[in-house]
Amino acid sequence: MTKARLLRLSVVLVSIFMILLIIVYWDNVGTAHFYLHTSFSRPHSPGAIPGITAGEDWEALPDVDDFLAKLLSSSLKQNSSVPRKTEQLLLQGSSKPVVSNLEENVRGYDWSTHNDRNSLDQEKLQTERQRTLREFCANSSFTFPTKERSFDDIPNYELNHLIVDDRHGIIYCYVPKVACTNWKRVMIVLSESLLDQGVPYRNPLDIPREHVHNTSTHLTFNKFWRRYGKFSRHLMKIKLKKYTKFLFVRDPFVRLISAFRSKFELENEEFYRRFAIPMLKLYSNHTNLPTSVSEAFGAGLKVSFSDFIQYLLDPRTEKMAPFNEHWRQVYRLCHPCQIDYDFIGKLETLDEDAAYLLQLLKVDRLLRFPPSYRNRTASSWEENWFAKIPLAWRQQLYKLYEADFVLFGYPKPENLLKD
Repeated sequence: MTKARLLRLSVVLVSIFMILLIIVYWDNVGTAHFYLHTSFSRPHSPGAIPGITAGEDWEALPDVDDFLAKLLSSSLKQNSSVPRKTEQLLLQGSSKPVVSNLEENVRGYDWSTHNDRNSLDQEKLQTERQRTLREFCANSSFTFPTKERSFDDIPNYELNHLIVDDRHGIIYCYVPKVACTNWKRVMIVLSESLLDQGVPYRNPLDIPREHVHNTSTHLTFNKFWRRYGKFSRHLMKIKLKKYTKFLFVRDPFVRLISAFRSKFELENEEFYRRFAIPMLKLYSNHTNLPTSVSEAFGAGLKVSFSDFIQYLLDPRTEKMAPFNEHWRQVYRLCHPCQIDYDFIGKLETLDEDAAYLLQLLKVDRLLRFPPSYRNRTASSWEENWFAKIPLAWRQQLYKLYEADFVLFGYPKPENLLKD
């Protein structure tokens, strides 16, 4: 009887082990770069990231998670460093961007030097940003949709903004209209997820914009289910505990202005058909609209900022489909009360924050963050943009984006919310 039990137990253990080996092999074949514990991605020691203590606020992982972590790390120890030759290649590359995209031509690049980039006390800044976020996430009197749910409650499709670089142990939650194109380029260079004539891209600005935003280019959390099945959430939790997690945010109202400028003031066929036509019909009473954006612009038919705000406030909008990612709230994109971010960058201090983050990640030898745009949408523009928007609409809009203002420490725009 004892031998029979031992035999059954052995069969079960061998089966589990084989399943896990298949998972590891599948990931290696599918990505070729699944390095859970490289020299860049080992667990953080206390104080490695300002304001973060290793294991802080994390519940003990289930046994299966620990087993998976040990198995994966022990199986992949041979991939423990980036070859020196690769580092040297990544340091090379053109010093100026090849700008072919209309939007980037319109904006232009700022290649000026900034001697005062180190003037900010980045460590204290990060501690304050993280403290603000945690305090309001823990404050029961401050509520907003989805705040109280756990990480396990987040639907898989809502994890599509979390990009993973297993080579360096980094997770980046991208927020459209917050330098996300260039941060995605950085992630592509680091993960070597995209090749140019068989060679990984070395300079972020060499990567064509259309490839940057192609979803197949990036490994994101929402793709884990296809690879790992029921183990996917366990692996996500392991990586969330061990990897460095960061995001960049900006003033919510300024982000809306930027989204409007880029998607409705420039000719964009997709956004014209999906959003501009319905807006023009619903809020400007236009009928028989042209089918192409070029014809519409030629006839002077453009969505106004007022149309755009009405669209955001219209209850029918969310009933038809969730907000487009370019104007969806950050708390819905990146789940900051469910994910303990190690670094919170802001577009308002992009140059300083980016340089500091690359140093913390120990990848500043490999690349530099691309230069910012010359005419970046500024917060000083808010009063002009909202001048013709009724006060009641502004107040409703603030309530819609209040969580992003509060969680990330942006002051309430009182000048826009009072007569």
